[in-house]
Amino acid sequence: MKTSPEILRLFSGLLASPGIESLDALREMAAEHVWLGESVAELEQMPLDEWQAEHTRLFICGHPKTVCPPFESAFLSNTMFSAASDQLADLYRRAGLQAEELPPDYLGTQLECAAYLNEQPCTRSSELLLELWREHLAAWLPKFGSALQNESRLQLYRLYGQQLAELTLG
Repeated sequence: MKTSPEILRLFSGLLASPGIESLDALREMAAEHVWLGESVAELEQMPLDEWQAEHTRLFICGHPKTVCPPFESAFLSNTMFSAASDQLADLYRRAGLQAEELPPDYLGTQLECAAYLNEQPCTRSSELLLELWREHLAAWLPKFGSALQNESRLQLYRLYGQQLAELTLG
């Protein structure tokens, strides 16, 4: 995968709800990931609760609808726990992993799994990574990234959407 496990984990982490230490963490990451720099400047000028509200609107419970639910089933089918959830749970099991706290089709879990598989030296992990990419991430990540670019009021999530939309395997 062109994208390193470190980047995949960064992308997974950006889905987390912002907290008191999130801006400091972004400042540190911006030293290595230049595209985060402008976002840090924007976020420094606003109260944390505004950032949290935008995160909630985009990913958790927007009104009249959540515009970028970070779940494959919800994003593609407007439902939770579609066949994708079962397929991903099986893929994780075959990789020796398990999604415990969130549904298997959560984008953060898929990205963490991709990072893990990318680090493994065996052919089986490469095959599973390819399956994860072809059967799941490639089917919705570009659309999710584009929706995030179009819907976000914050530069952080617009740029994040751009990065996700451009993520490739190769």
